[in-house]
Amino acid sequence: MNTALFSGDLVRLTAEEPQVMTEKIARWGRDSEYSRLMDDNPARQSSSKKIQGRIEWIQDQPQPDLFIFSIRTKAEDRLIGVISLHSVNWTHGESFMGIGLGDRQDWGKGYGTDAVRIILRYAFTELNMQRVSLDVYAYNPRAVRVYEKIGFVHEGRVRNYLNREGKRWDMLYMSILREEWEKMT
Repeated sequence: MNTALFSGDLVRLTAEEPQVMTEKIARWGRDSEYSRLMDDNPARQSSSKKIQGRIEWIQDQPQPDLFIFSIRTKAEDRLIGVISLHSVNWTHGESFMGIGLGDRQDWGKGYGTDAVRIILRYAFTELNMQRVSLDVYAYNPRAVRVYEKIGFVHEGRVRNYLNREGKRWDMLYMSILREEWEKMT
């Protein structure tokens, strides 16, 4: 039995107090590239009060289809991002995954790859999922490479889905099945 369910080689997944997450999310949200990688909505600023209210509401409401974790480095214990399983369908054993690393200084260092491996282990061994899916925008090839390396398979593409600065971008659908993940571990 894995006694380090929430820990990987470089990072660990944690729960944070709302005020700690509020400060980080407010700061990360000032970087429009981060906002555009996380969401297809127009980039916008939110007040710390609004962010904290949303975090507290999520933490206070029982949500059996949502699992959100903070990502912390193991070496320095720095809060560097968030990762979630959401839209969990218990009947079919499927979930969607989302991840965001907030500071550019932490991009390309393996933290995201490690966090995704941890959340997949959690999804397949703890939640008994059969499939984990995600969507990613074609203008984020760094994320696509990470997902492919971990074993996610391309399943589809929504052509010209998103408009960013006058250019149309595709949205890509990818997933990994439990048996594919087991072969990778």
